[in-house]
Amino acid sequence: MAEAQDTTRRGPLQGIKVLDFSRILSGPYASMVLADLGADVIKVEPVANGDETRNFPPFQNGLSHYYIALNRSKQSVSLDLKSPEGVEIAKKLAARCDILIENFRPGVMERLGLDYETLKAENEKLIYCSITGFGQNSPHSNKPAFDIVVQALSGVMHMNREPGQAPNKLSLPLGDMAGSIFSMFGVLAALHERNVTGHGRHVEIAMLDSLIAMLGYLSQIYFVSGEAPKPVGTRHPSIVPYGSFPTSDGYVIVACLTERFWQNFARCLGREELLGDERFSIYENRLAHRDALEAIICERTQQETTEVWLKRLAEFDVPNAPILDVAEALEQEHVMRHGLIETIAHEDVGELKLVRSPILFDGVGPEPARAPSRLGEDTLSVLSEELGLNAAELEQLVSKKVIEVM
Repeated sequence: MAEAQDTTRRGPLQGIKVLDFSRILSGPYASMVLADLGADVIKVEPVANGDETRNFPPFQNGLSHYYIALNRSKQSVSLDLKSPEGVEIAKKLAARCDILIENFRPGVMERLGLDYETLKAENEKLIYCSITGFGQNSPHSNKPAFDIVVQALSGVMHMNREPGQAPNKLSLPLGDMAGSIFSMFGVLAALHERNVTGHGRHVEIAMLDSLIAMLGYLSQIYFVSGEAPKPVGTRHPSIVPYGSFPTSDGYVIVACLTERFWQNFARCLGREELLGDERFSIYENRLAHRDALEAIICERTQQETTEVWLKRLAEFDVPNAPILDVAEALEQEHVMRHGLIETIAHEDVGELKLVRSPILFDGVGPEPARAPSRLGEDTLSVLSEELGLNAAELEQLVSKKVIEVM
């Protein structure tokens, strides 16, 4: 059996213990953020196969890219929650933890005997976070929810396309991650409240609710106008010029959110006469004559290369960017200067590259990550240290397949 790793985490949440029953993405991303902030996260995984994402290709020496991306700095306990002994162990761990995260369908944790009301009876300080696709009172409550389903129901997929093209999902799994992000808002607020009251909370987050909450001005366009906003691709529903413009060898992004930037852009194009054209004088007029203005801009931008335009746009102080692929994005100077990529060692896999948390405290990022655990790697140490189980008791649990260890 592998020697237990040092799991002490430093950060604002040092000393906070998290019991994580979640899998796939929405829950694991949330618990990883807590680990980055210094919490001690115990990830409970099913025996035999663990989190489903351990089996998602591609792999680095047998370790899934998906699991790597979402499970750094956690301890893995492999536990059979279908057995009475496994459930009893889970209850005892929950009694010692500050935060619990789960992302099963509604009713699953209750059937296991691990619902909030049951666990609160033994730990009134427990902050219990449930992330579901649709919440308790939705017509979809019992349906399986994945990122693409939530994107489709939120309006996001309808908007994510060029006019006249087929709907497309965001490449970012924002349906899942919206649930993660709002769950952290709720959990950290409940943690602050607990410091005052001494009592925990049941924090409930629906992925669909979260993504709809992120529609921002798109929902307000509908409320104000009574009409659903139309897909505009890289363009903005109400700001012109804004979006992707063709160059002689590619595309460049321009974003003129203020009148000053629009004026700078017209000068950058060498078309100052546009500033005196009534069709383009103010926001509303430019929006009404979008097609005419964009035709003029495209005719001009196609006369020079992307490199030339990036230089000119910078000189005229116009918000701009090239369009990078993922490899180019990860290799750009900004990422290097901010130290957003770290390399850590994994005993089986070798060196792993990870994207670090972007949160800085007093100018300093999180401490180096701990490599994702093997399935059940920390089972013995967690049950021994947290619950005081001795070697004989642990061996009996192993023989009954209640727990699984490396």
